[in-house]
Amino acid sequence: MRPLPTAFAGVLFSALTLAGCGTGGDTAAVASPTPTAAPSTAEAGFPATVNAGNGDVTISKRPQRIVSLSPTATETLFAIGAGSQVVAVDDLSNHPPQAPKSSLSGFKPNAEAIIAQRPDLVVLSNDTENIVAELTKVKVPVLLEPAAVKLDEAYDQIEDLGAATGNQAAAEKLAGDIKAEIERLAAAAPKDKQLSFYHELDNTGFSANSGTFVGQIYDLFGLINIADKAPAAAGSYPKLSTEFIAKADPDLIFLADTKCCGQSRDTLAKRPGWSKLSAVTGDKVIPLDDDVASRWGPRIAELAKAISTAARGATAKATG
Repeated sequence: MRPLPTAFAGVLFSALTLAGCGTGGDTAAVASPTPTAAPSTAEAGFPATVNAGNGDVTISKRPQRIVSLSPTATETLFAIGAGSQVVAVDDLSNHPPQAPKSSLSGFKPNAEAIIAQRPDLVVLSNDTENIVAELTKVKVPVLLEPAAVKLDEAYDQIEDLGAATGNQAAAEKLAGDIKAEIERLAAAAPKDKQLSFYHELDNTGFSANSGTFVGQIYDLFGLINIADKAPAAAGSYPKLSTEFIAKADPDLIFLADTKCCGQSRDTLAKRPGWSKLSAVTGDKVIPLDDDVASRWGPRIAELAKAISTAARGATAKATG
């Protein structure tokens, strides 16, 4: 079972990912029609100043030894063509497969171990153990890119990493492509029938309401989140009881705990009072990739597509 959900909003959203489109590899450089001299540091866009979660960070030259302590940042770096600049990633970064995974931790960062990698840029999503100050003290540039709360923040972080690594054009294109695809999917979604849903973070009943990053993505497709009716004191990531979920009887159930917790339609059917839920009997339990559903990087359009497909399918069944 994974850590308690503070993940999507800082620790749980980061944790399930460190912690949810890109090619998974570096983009090829476009050849110039005639040979040219290598660009100077200034011509390449450096020094570059990026406004991150830890304020304005100035990077003097194009980094060649990047350490990523955030699975979302790792995915983004490779998707924008900065993969060859990455020398080490944290123990939770599992995509793309070629990322140089190490024993470094984003939750319990060790300054000495990070410094031993001789990084000229460190990217992370949580400032635990006061790691930002520890690295800044020894003149290592650090970008703190916390879990996104809105889609625009996710796009902005992609562009931040592009500017910080000398891959700005590729980053801007990636962010624009993702935004366009999500908007296309949302525009085509059937919104005439109000379908309810339950998004499961883990098999203890943690969910996410509409005010969260993932909740806002569902909202684009006109779906009604049963977690919104949880008591206000339960917060943005309420722990819903089996009785609460059974009584709500959602039209759709999305499982973001297929890998961590082995959940499926069959396991749901064995829960007390769940065998007759509409989503279970109607085959409207949608398995998600835990990582895609918990990260705010280049694969968010994949999550949007899964939601869109499920909403269209359920609407077709209801009207057919």
